[in-house]
Amino acid sequence: MTALTQFDRLEAPGVWRPAPGARLRDVVVAFGDATLILRDPRSDEPLSHWSLPAVTRLNPGQTPAIFAPGDAAQDEVLEIEDRLMVQAIEKIHTAIAASRPRRGRLRGGLIWSVAGLAGLAALLWLPGAMMSHAARIAPPAQRNAVGLAILGDLRQTTGAPCDRASGAAVLDRLSARLLGPEGRIVVLPATIRGARALPGRMVIIGDDMIAGQPGPEVAAGHVLAADLSAAAADPLAGVVRRAGISAALRMLVSGSLPAEAVAGEGSALLLGPAPRPDDEALLERMREAGVSSQPYARSIDPTGETVLTLIEADPYRASAPLQPLLSAGEWVQLQQICAR
Repeated sequence: MTALTQFDRLEAPGVWRPAPGARLRDVVVAFGDATLILRDPRSDEPLSHWSLPAVTRLNPGQTPAIFAPGDAAQDEVLEIEDRLMVQAIEKIHTAIAASRPRRGRLRGGLIWSVAGLAGLAALLWLPGAMMSHAARIAPPAQRNAVGLAILGDLRQTTGAPCDRASGAAVLDRLSARLLGPEGRIVVLPATIRGARALPGRMVIIGDDMIAGQPGPEVAAGHVLAADLSAAAADPLAGVVRRAGISAALRMLVSGSLPAEAVAGEGSALLLGPAPRPDDEALLERMREAGVSSQPYARSIDPTGETVLTLIEADPYRASAPLQPLLSAGEWVQLQQICAR
């Protein structure tokens, strides 16, 4: 039923003209099932049925109200003076029209839904994308500045980097061998269990990787592992992400991170475990650098159970590297780098 229930039994007199030039006839107007029924007042015989959705008022605001069965078909007309009936017809007609599916409504709803979802996705995605972008486009000088700032933060926990001249010269040669001309190894007077990569191709190790070790292979293995992990997960991106979107914006605009964005990064770095990259990738890197993997593996797990691949696939297990990392004299000098 499309008619409103309060008008189901409403009837009113009207005057009906069935065709142009025809004689006007008195009728009784009543509601049907989504129709307007015109009946003969004497015989109660139905004379015409008009579809309520199509009914059109020809003289809005005037009395008597004149209706036609449709915009295009005005051969029939109906005059009604009963105000309640007129209001009922218009109310029902409005209700029926409102219930019709409107063309484009679904499409419009879908468009707005998609637009809303896109806006929400952009709101969630944009900060992360902007922070990643800020780290990705940072030039080497900017990366190095952030790395030095974190190193300065580390000094509060570990003390100043070791820099005894004779040992520092050896460390420079080892850095070039392992990391290339742009890399730098920094030794700190503390036990940090492994190596950590800083922005700017800087790798820090503690003197526990040097003092008491039989050779440079343990330290070299940890340096290569940290550098390889940094290539897969940019340490600068982690710093920017923890600093937040405002720091990333400042970095994009001014080229530097605010000091407060780096505060505590050094301590947090030491609290986390030393990175361990994929074994196959690390073995390949060690082969290229001329570093045995077994000393590094044993420093992680002396039993060898969790590092069996690194031990069995050691690229120099059966033979020594073509070029030793350091001579015996150089190794002694490097072991004294933290001496005062």
